[in-house]
Amino acid sequence: MAAPRVIRHDPPSGLTSARRSLAAMTDTPKGTSENYQIPNELRDFAEQSVDQARKAFSGFLDATLKAATSLETQAESAQGRFRDVAGDAVSFAEQNMAASFDYAQKLLRAGSVEELLRIQTEFAKSQLETLARQVQQLGGTAGRSGDTKA
Repeated sequence: MAAPRVIRHDPPSGLTSARRSLAAMTDTPKGTSENYQIPNELRDFAEQSVDQARKAFSGFLDATLKAATSLETQAESAQGRFRDVAGDAVSFAEQNMAASFDYAQKLLRAGSVEELLRIQTEFAKSQLETLARQVQQLGGTAGRSGDTKA
């Protein structure tokens, strides 16, 4: 029978030096204490890796903090605008109700059908103008930046 054929593969040079370093760390003569010596190159590489990881994590934390701060600022701004819009809406409701009560009183005092029609026409025209102004004001309040007041 023929002897088995052995195929030899040489690893890249970087792996060879790493294997030699590992072998130097693990090969201890019999009867000696197991005091491992880490080669300086390997120690330097490990320290660089830890420093790089620390810097990367620090950058990640900085980015996270900036995102959280930005989100908080945007939420505060939106909350302020919502408060302004809600205040305007309540104010408009009060104005509209007052106008409606005035309209009702005028209708009750009308002496003729012609006067009723005139009061109705004036009220409708006035309410349309008021509505257009209120919508424009609400749009401006909702759309303005949170750090400036119109």
